[in-house]
Amino acid sequence: MSDMPSERLHALDAARGFVLLLGIVFHTTLSFLPSPVPLWIVMDSSRSLALAATFHALHIFRMSAFFLLAGFFAHLSFHRKGLRGFVLDRLKRIGIPLVVGWPILFASIVAVSIWGYTTMSHGGPPPKPPVYPGFPAFPLTHLWFLYVLLLLYAATLILRGLVAAVDRRGSLRAAVDAVVRWLVVHPFGFVLLAAPTAAVLYFTPPWLAWFGIMTPDSSLVPNAPACVAFFTAFAFGFLVHRDVSLLEIWKRRWPLNLALSVALSAAGFALIGVAPVLTPAPQNATTALYAACFALSIWTWTFAIVGLALRFFSQHSATRRYIADASYWLYLVHVPLVMALQVAVSQLDWPWWVKFPLILGIAFPLLFGSYQLFVRYTFIGAILNGRRESPRRSVALKEATS
Repeated sequence: MSDMPSERLHALDAARGFVLLLGIVFHTTLSFLPSPVPLWIVMDSSRSLALAATFHALHIFRMSAFFLLAGFFAHLSFHRKGLRGFVLDRLKRIGIPLVVGWPILFASIVAVSIWGYTTMSHGGPPPKPPVYPGFPAFPLTHLWFLYVLLLLYAATLILRGLVAAVDRRGSLRAAVDAVVRWLVVHPFGFVLLAAPTAAVLYFTPPWLAWFGIMTPDSSLVPNAPACVAFFTAFAFGFLVHRDVSLLEIWKRRWPLNLALSVALSAAGFALIGVAPVLTPAPQNATTALYAACFALSIWTWTFAIVGLALRFFSQHSATRRYIADASYWLYLVHVPLVMALQVAVSQLDWPWWVKFPLILGIAFPLLFGSYQLFVRYTFIGAILNGRRESPRRSVALKEATS
């Protein structure tokens, strides 16, 4: 395994923080989606095709990019901490936020939902919530990504243990490394990476194609497309860290990958449309082509984002590091706040292009403020990102020892 210059971790930290913050933007668009039936707890009086396009575009890549980066950092952490240290670290940073955070956030979401239903019904009976394929068996909410991460860690450790047991001489691992290198080095290696996701999307009925990979937030058993797409991304990130020199290729090719991602996303929009489509896609040639465009877009966007970060954000930046550290907390707690702001402005006679930035303009300062006041230098921050000394405490210690 190659050694990686430490600066590049700053780039990947920035990329991971970026996709988490995009998740806040993503959830903010939900109340503005043009649809004849409710798609969210509250639907705004002003709808927007532009925000529908934003929702769709962000949904293509943000979680797959996150899981690829999570796999990369998982391999790094495993080799730094060892098996026992890795398991304990993941249980602390992922397991505790899930177990402790879920009941608090779920109760908050329910409370805001009641307010939203009352607002939407104008004092009358609340509208029926939307019913999606696969009625919720367990409401993981937006914390589903923590649950899926734990599943991915467990599956990866089991597979790694099996490979280590049967591959004493390392020949199998060398072959896998060669395949991974070919997939990265070849300009169109992403086509093979996208094939499993495209196939499972097309052959998993009923597929609401406009929504791509259905979020696995309603069951303890993730849906098949989510399993395939996210495990593929995580596993590939895990394996890429075995030869970190491969990152240089993504760094050089970010213009190509960005151009391909925009072109493939545009082709997808041409096939499926900009407005949400709530009927299952037929299994025909058009749907197959759209599934291919969607899956290919996942990988080209992911490679473009990682490459851009490596190209422009490899150097240390205190501001970027702060944002990257904060992004985890912001994503964990943002949904009830964003929902409350959506409810508050939903019935105002204002255009969406005023309401949408207003929600973000209020939410982000409040979220960052909560991180600074209640998380960064507290036991919560120690759980999420590791312990940090506050500037005042550091100064006091220096004065006491001087």
